[in-house]
Amino acid sequence: MTDQVLRPRHHADRLLSEVAEHINAERSGLDVPVRGVALHTASVRPGDIFVALQGAHRHGVELWESALSAGASAIFTDQLGASALAGVELPVLVAENPRDILGSLSGFVYGTGGTHPPVFSVTGTNGKTSSAYLLEAIMRALGWKTALSTTAERRVDGVAYHSTLTTPEAPDVHAMLALAAEQGVGGVAIEVSAQALSKNRLGGVMSAVAGFTNLSHDHFEDFGGMERYLDAKAALFEPDAARSAVVCVDGEWGQTLAARVQIPLTTVSSEASGKGEWTYSVEPSSPTLTHFRITSPAGDVLETQAPIVGAHMVANAALAIVMIVQGGVAFSELIAAIGPGTEGIPVAIPGRLERVSGPSGPAVFLDAGRSEDAYRQTLTAVRDLTPGTVVMVCGTSGNRDATKRPLMGAAAAELADVVIVTDDDPRREDPGAIRAGLLQGARSIPGATVHEVPDPNQAIRLALSMVTAGDSVVWSGPGSQNYRDIGGEKIPYSATREAQVALAEAGWAPGKGTP
Repeated sequence: MTDQVLRPRHHADRLLSEVAEHINAERSGLDVPVRGVALHTASVRPGDIFVALQGAHRHGVELWESALSAGASAIFTDQLGASALAGVELPVLVAENPRDILGSLSGFVYGTGGTHPPVFSVTGTNGKTSSAYLLEAIMRALGWKTALSTTAERRVDGVAYHSTLTTPEAPDVHAMLALAAEQGVGGVAIEVSAQALSKNRLGGVMSAVAGFTNLSHDHFEDFGGMERYLDAKAALFEPDAARSAVVCVDGEWGQTLAARVQIPLTTVSSEASGKGEWTYSVEPSSPTLTHFRITSPAGDVLETQAPIVGAHMVANAALAIVMIVQGGVAFSELIAAIGPGTEGIPVAIPGRLERVSGPSGPAVFLDAGRSEDAYRQTLTAVRDLTPGTVVMVCGTSGNRDATKRPLMGAAAAELADVVIVTDDDPRREDPGAIRAGLLQGARSIPGATVHEVPDPNQAIRLALSMVTAGDSVVWSGPGSQNYRDIGGEKIPYSATREAQVALAEAGWAPGKGTP
């Protein structure tokens, strides 16, 4: 993974006066050339516009000197920021709500506001990351150059860049699209969160196809309930955001969304429910390779396979396949690329029910699930593959929706034989209070075997002491994340590496996994 800031290599500078006219902003100071946009001082490069917004704890304008020292040519801020800069000789742009027009500004600076490679964007509660990886893998199987943006990583034409947000801020999205255009990328897969949509991080981006996976109880700390949560997701399916859509209608919220979408739409569901125009079904499979079938509205069939586990992952794959077709690829072309006689979908999804154990001994999976529905889908999939005991190690995030925690704990205790509640990402919340929510739900299940082990390193070792060949361990929460947020500080941490070390200590050969 490169440490470079994701930026286009070659594009023409814009004059600040041109930018001001494009976004209808007030301008003061010299009319300087600009070549990039940055929201954080660490991302500033020479010639950038530094965007100074009001944050949760401070105003970004307080960092203007650091931004200029890093090479920023101008500041873009609100009236409050402009007042703080009074008397300072600087090129400044001022708008009433800078975030609302940040996408338009970034698209103009990077030349991506009117045209960019086709974007396939996916939203939903669970399955966004997996669907984005599956989309990108299918594009590669078609012979395209690709770009990818997920919680786990951003990647352009095979080069990976660091990723911290599920969906990058608008300047980073447009910089990525500009680089993708330079590299001749044929398709971009982007994971889109509800928070990103509410903060307009896809401003100025027109998706060729928007996809919806599912909706379940999550992020009530931001949206308060399911209706408002769906409303936030639905913004991706408006005519100014996407040209067409694919919605999975296995669940009632997908059906609700499909009924209100006004852009060209097709739907997908399991063959058993039969609610979608396209349907999927799981065929007999192995523990490492799932075979499945997609049937088109015309009755044409694609039989394929992928190194994924569980019916919920097949739903993600089906969504990705139908999105590619909705984007203009002939179904027959997809059959030739990933159908019989091929390796199927060449995907590797870090931290999403990812096996980190070797071929012998207990199976150990890492997952990023932090919701009741994610627990149920994951544990159901693992249970189907496990002849013996299933042990779940689970923790969840602090400063997030606390109402879901007892539901998660109950789901874990219903579907796993043993539940070990541990710490994950407490952020600025008391870790004991987070565990208490999970424990409340787990201990509400009669006969449940539940342990509380705050240290995740000890929790995974306890889990491995309880299992042998034919058993499975699911460690849900950290996924492929490479840090733990404790007290607001991101401390380097790899659950993959810790699980592999613990496997070796227990006398079992670890698998590869994502470092």
